[in-house]
Amino acid sequence: MRVGVWLIGALGDVATTAVVGARAIAQGLAPRTALVSETAPCEGLDLAPFEALVFGGHDVREGTPQEAAARLAAEGVIPYALPAALEAELADYAGRIRPGCALGGGRVVQDHESAAARQVSERGPAAVLEQLRADLSAFRRENELDRVVVVAVASTEPQLEPPSAWATQAGIESAIARGDDALPASVLYAWAAIAEGCAYVNFTPSTGATPEGVQAFARARGVPVAGNDGKTGETLLRTTLAPMFRARNLDVRSWAGFNILGNRDGEVLDEPAANAAKTGGKDKVLGAILGPSLGSSLTRIDYVPSLRDWKTAWDHVHFAGFLGTQMTLQFTWQGADSALAAPLVLDLVRLLELAVRREQAGVQPGLACFFKAPLGSDEHDFFAQAQAFAEFAASLRG
Repeated sequence: MRVGVWLIGALGDVATTAVVGARAIAQGLAPRTALVSETAPCEGLDLAPFEALVFGGHDVREGTPQEAAARLAAEGVIPYALPAALEAELADYAGRIRPGCALGGGRVVQDHESAAARQVSERGPAAVLEQLRADLSAFRRENELDRVVVVAVASTEPQLEPPSAWATQAGIESAIARGDDALPASVLYAWAAIAEGCAYVNFTPSTGATPEGVQAFARARGVPVAGNDGKTGETLLRTTLAPMFRARNLDVRSWAGFNILGNRDGEVLDEPAANAAKTGGKDKVLGAILGPSLGSSLTRIDYVPSLRDWKTAWDHVHFAGFLGTQMTLQFTWQGADSALAAPLVLDLVRLLELAVRREQAGVQPGLACFFKAPLGSDEHDFFAQAQAFAEFAASLRG
């Protein structure tokens, strides 16, 4: 078995950490901590071994994964010795990275766009789609891959409300054919993946496979898709703690969360439209779980360059208990953004690759526990999501 993993945002911190992690596990250089695919619900599943994974991807920036890995090691995100130990593997990965597309990517992303990527973007949606498909096809053919899973881990696009015409497959096909400038890169990447018969995961808040027309295309092509926006830190805690307040009938008067982070993700989120796309999903989960018992909620994300890949989230929960007694809960979450996200990316690759073999097409709501804004599911309670995931894993037993 040979399974391709095509990473959109291939030079980013999450992609680099995922590649380093998979290669380190395959060579016995790292444990399997934080991998959901190594937990009890997945026991006995015929998941692709890490040795079988072959990595490639698109990126709009210049650079190399070797440089990215060295920087992550210097910042303490990955073990210091791994970039040197995996030098040959990172070089192979570098040779499979192609210029991507930044259509609709916002000012910060476009400021970092390489000349080669700019040439791709300037061709218009139909030509961009043709190039993306050609890159995926060549990746599969040249590496003799049985299946390919495409994962979007690129920077967040500005918030977009998909037009009503995108609710059908024909509507999106028409938008592509006439060169609709509203089509962002994330939709074109999703469409290219599905057209090439690749499973698709959107680990970002960008539009991706959100339009109904994209999901209809996935069903028609027999391809599984999942998303959106990986749930790794503050929101993971929110969706775990909020059900506790609901179960104990405590009145949450307000819930405020403040996030500071560095790295390129933070730089992109300093742009208001991209920030709105990210904070919207983080804030929505509270109302979905607590309903009318939630008084108000607030979520902020601010860019602090010196923090690099390290993120701090501080939440203040003001609630009332018996006889209206006022109380508070406060928590601080500090973590390396990429080290939290990368294992989930690898989990999703292995799970969706098996879903392809089990002929499970379209949106996979059983994977909701991995996402802040899960496609195909309105459930945000993490415990209910975990149960749904166990049922999803059972469906993969064949």
